[in-house]
Amino acid sequence: MKRVVVTGLGMINSVGQDKETSFSAILDGKCGIKTVELFDIEKFSVKIAGEIVGFDPSEVMDAKEVKKADRFIQLGLKAAKEAMDDANFGDNIDHERFGVSSASGIGGLPNIEKNSIICENRGPRRISPFFIPSSLVNMLGGFVSIAHKLKGPNLSSVTACAAGTHAISEATKTIMLGGADKMLVIGAESAICGAGIGGFASMKALSTNNDNPTESSRPFDANRNGFVMGEGAGALVLEEYESAMARGARIYAEVIGFGESGDANHITTPVMDGPLRAIKAALNMAGDVKVDYINAHGTSTPANDKNETMAIKEAFGGKDNCPPVSSIKGQIGHCLGAAGAIEAIISIMAMRDGKLPPTINYTTPDENCDLDYVPNVARDAELNVVMSNSFGFGGTNGVVIFKKI
Repeated sequence: MKRVVVTGLGMINSVGQDKETSFSAILDGKCGIKTVELFDIEKFSVKIAGEIVGFDPSEVMDAKEVKKADRFIQLGLKAAKEAMDDANFGDNIDHERFGVSSASGIGGLPNIEKNSIICENRGPRRISPFFIPSSLVNMLGGFVSIAHKLKGPNLSSVTACAAGTHAISEATKTIMLGGADKMLVIGAESAICGAGIGGFASMKALSTNNDNPTESSRPFDANRNGFVMGEGAGALVLEEYESAMARGARIYAEVIGFGESGDANHITTPVMDGPLRAIKAALNMAGDVKVDYINAHGTSTPANDKNETMAIKEAFGGKDNCPPVSSIKGQIGHCLGAAGAIEAIISIMAMRDGKLPPTINYTTPDENCDLDYVPNVARDAELNVVMSNSFGFGGTNGVVIFKKI
């Protein structure tokens, strides 16, 4: 099968509106979690999130078109533009051989909420004609393909918090099997609204540390008490290796392994078995390589962090054989369907610069979480192979491995 490489990156999240600003802030241990401003949070038990401040969608869309796209699409267009610019194609694009693989866990939840209220209070005739096309998850890929005239396969992954990673593996498969020469992967999410915060809060899934927002998300720490919602987008340009070499592209990394699995256990409670099998599948595909760093799913929930730690130790043959592990969700929150794309980019940039991103707010060790989590401070390291994990509601799991070329 064909080899697949990464030649363009772009992202936006609560600590930066481009990839370099974001990565620098993450290495510096900065946190973008704060009291929510996107809607009136007063009546809610959870009042914090990793919210993007100062984003102007007219930077990437005609101002007249903004109302036609939910915020998750706007964020996806921002990240996609940066990734395409970063890949530096110029006019050298065969648009019919260039596809899109998009991802979101929920899609246009704010618009769904808004138009449901309009329907109830003002009647169905007042529903916006842009409501449906602005809310569908696959419209992320639709808007992006139109913006960049990409006429190849247009795929969409809607697998909760594993969606971004699954979009990478779907794009990789498409190129490996000859369905396209290039694929633009975009994971985007913006579900910080009443229904989003309220819904997760009702499940007791969110941290309620409202008085200390920057310390609320504490992956692998003994005092963790739930995840914090984030919003953002990540985009990666994937290319067939020979094609990328022929055009003299800068290559960030090669996709050498991916793994997918299902827990078949519970819709919201994770187990170790599913993540373990996804990790093993990715390692088996990657072959005889030494993984130098794992960007963990690391949600800051009691169950996930314990199970993920157990799965990593089992996959690598014990604690002493495990590479350093860290989670950036303490800094930007959990970006749901966008998390896998953003975290894959962070993993690749960590490998590029030889820097391990820290796990911030790690102050109290947990006997069930006993790996090297790169606590609080970034660290220099020689990185040649990195892994990124994503696990979602419904028991859906995705793992991807990148190698430096």
